[in-house]
Parts: sequence; structure tokens; C-alpha cells
Amino acid sequence: MKILVTGASGFVGGPVCRALAAAGHQVTGAVRRDTALPAGVAACRVGELGPDTDWRPALAGSETVVHLAARAHVMREEAGDPLALFRRVNRDGAVALAEQAAAAGARRMVFVSSIKVNGEATAPGRPFRATDAPAPCDPYGVAKAEAEERLATIAARTGLELVIVRPPLVHGPGVKGNLASLLGLLERGLPLPLASVDNRRSLVGVGNLADLLRVCLDHPAAAGQTLLVRDDPDLSTPDLIRRLATALGRPARLLPCPPALLAGLAGAVGRGAVAKRLLGSLAVDDGPTRALLGWVPPVNIESGLAAMVNGFVSRR
Repeated sequence: MKILVTGASGFVGGPVCRALAAAGHQVTGAVRRDTALPAGVAACRVGELGPDTDWRPALAGSETVVHLAARAHVMREEAGDPLALFRRVNRDGAVALAEQAAAAGARRMVFVSSIKVNGEATAPGRPFRATDAPAPCDPYGVAKAEAEERLATIAARTGLELVIVRPPLVHGPGVKGNLASLLGLLERGLPLPLASVDNRRSLVGVGNLADLLRVCLDHPAAAGQTLLVRDDPDLSTPDLIRRLATALGRPARLLPCPPALLAGLAGAVGRGAVAKRLLGSLAVDDGPTRALLGWVPPVNIESGLAAMVNGFVSRR
């Protein structure tokens, strides 16, 4: 197939482009500015994302689209109206792409959304499911949920086959955000008061996500579906720290401390959101995805985390 991948130069986009090119597809990568892409991937500069983005040159001849480009990883928000900006880029940019893709004759669009559409936390034994009612809690999740709804309307009107994939936290080489910060703390050998945390977090390796997206592009059963994805197994925060420390060759200096006290202290210094991710659970049920597509993650979580650590070390 001839495939357009948006956000091709990003953390997920690069592995997706490589996986698709390795499978023999003709891949065009849409980028905001001139940048190097993986071997065998043609670049098309589209500029900033929004309702006025002209996707037509990038879409020329494309049978399918993987839409990854989005505003994300905003560690310190500076926008006066974050929701408006997320809507412009992540909702309206996706809507413009879908409309133009349908008009250009593309058959299928795989939209990479976020588990944040479901919400921010799960109760023990009650993982998020694709059939749950959306309950986003932050501007990023709200914009992604609204994008899903509008894309479904376009698909129903035009016949464009829509596949929605909601990944949880993605790990892998070149990771940014909280995982990169955690790796930095572990590398410095700093003690972390997280030994008493008993939670469950679903993660997905970037290689596994790329493989699922490859399958979603042409699997007949994927059309019209909303799919969740995860690695095996879900990890507690202390377990994740121990695995990362081992891969780094550092001791995991975990100290006991009541999670409620940690949550209170974090909230007092404006780090409540970070504390929720470290202390709370967010688990997903991807059983329906595996059953529907006959898919299993090709990379085990130990190898995926080791690859992330190796990438982190190599960038020092």
C-alpha cells in the first residue's frame, strides 16, 4: 500500500514508518518542518497542524493514513487557553485530514487517540475498556475525545474506514516526559519514597504499538473499531522502578512512605497530577483487540524497557 504517516519524525512516528517500510509498503511521512526520516520514507512538509492545513500534496495516491501528529508532552503549560489550542491541533487538525483523505480517495484512516479519552484512573479489578463511556479529565483528553466523535461522523458520511487506537503510556528509545524524568532520577541514584505504592499501570512499547498500527491498516475486522493496546504484564510503580534500575545497572533505592502522605505533599507543591500517575492505577483491557485481530505484542516488556534505557544512556 501507499501509506501516509503524520507526525513521522516523532517518538512514535519514526518506529511506525520503519515498521511499514520494512513490511514493503510505500510510505510518505508528513512533517511540520524539513527533517530527516527513516530510510525509504519520503518526506512531505505540511507545516503547522490545524483546521487550515493543506494535506493534499501528502495524500496524493495514499490508500491509507496513520494519524499520529498531535500536541502532547506539555510538561509546563504556557498557553493562556490550553483547551482551545488542543482542540485546534488535535481535533480540528484531525478533522481536516479526514475530510481531505476521504476526498482524495483514501480507503482507511487509523487515528491514534489516547487512553485519556477513557479517563485518568481505574479502580482495582476494573480496567478501562473500549466500550466505556468517554470520561476525559484534561484538555488533551477532551480534544482527543471530540476528535474521535467528529471523525466517526465523517466516516459515516463518506465511507472512510476509521480505526481508533487508544494507547496508554508509550515507552521506548527517545521517550520524553515523566518516564525520561524518572530515568534521570534513577541514574543519579536518588532515593524514591515509593516502596509502599500498590498500583497497576498499563504500558505499551513503541515497537508493539507500531506493529498493531501496521495490522490495523489492512485487517478487515479493524474497520470501524476502537481498540485498546498494552504490554504484558501491567506493572506497579515500584516494579517499574526496579526493572528500570536493573537495566540501568543502578540500585533501586525505594523507601516506604504512605501514599496518602505523598499525594498530599505533591498537591501542596503543585505536583498533584504527577503524583496521581505514580500512585494511582490505570489499567486497560486489550483482550478484545487481541481476539478480534489475532494479534499479540511481538516484543516482551523486559526487552522494550531495556531498549528504552539503552536509548536514554546513548543520548547522554
